[in-house]
Amino acid sequence: MNSRASYPISSQVLDAAWRRPWGAAGPAENSRRVKGPTIAASDALIIVDPQNDFLPGGTLAVAEGNRIFTPINALSPRFPRVYVTRDWHPPTHAYFQEHGGPWPYHCLQDTPGAEFSPLLDCSHVDVTISKGMDPATDGYSGFAGTDLAERLRADGMRRLFICGLATDYCVKATALEGIAQRFKVCVIVDAIAAVNLAPGDEKAALEAMRRGGARLIVSTHLR
Repeated sequence: MNSRASYPISSQVLDAAWRRPWGAAGPAENSRRVKGPTIAASDALIIVDPQNDFLPGGTLAVAEGNRIFTPINALSPRFPRVYVTRDWHPPTHAYFQEHGGPWPYHCLQDTPGAEFSPLLDCSHVDVTISKGMDPATDGYSGFAGTDLAERLRADGMRRLFICGLATDYCVKATALEGIAQRFKVCVIVDAIAAVNLAPGDEKAALEAMRRGGARLIVSTHLR
């Protein structure tokens, strides 16, 4: 296992975080400054879509999805507020293949596939955000068609630490919209996993988040 983290993650994900995880510092500086941000009272943990249908055995499975839960469960009790998003689709959603969209049925409202994984420790979850209920929109972002931004501001949250599924879709969309909503955003790279429909999707998503202003960090570097 790579000594830079305690959890098994792909080398390209770890390298993406390690190269410039805390701003403009280069590899040499980062190698001397191992610790990352300190969790503060205005920091929120956002767990994106940790649902059965996105995990091995589900209808839209992320092959390495189960590996996100060890770091997430370790971090959850350390944050003042924890928010979890969930896909909560009606069967008529336009993005399902049955209706001409790209995706198989998944996370249908009130079905086992839409439930949170039993691997997730929900005892520290404060808020659940349902998304993807509008049949005409993709519902990738946790902010899309929800009151997540308003809830975060009402709770005094200013910086978001984002993890969950999947890196190349809902995690990326949530991170970028969080930045657009004027929150500071960190993405926890050992607590996310990608669908990777095409080779390179994961790497492209990490670069898009970095270019958009997100800081890529490893969970074990949080103080």
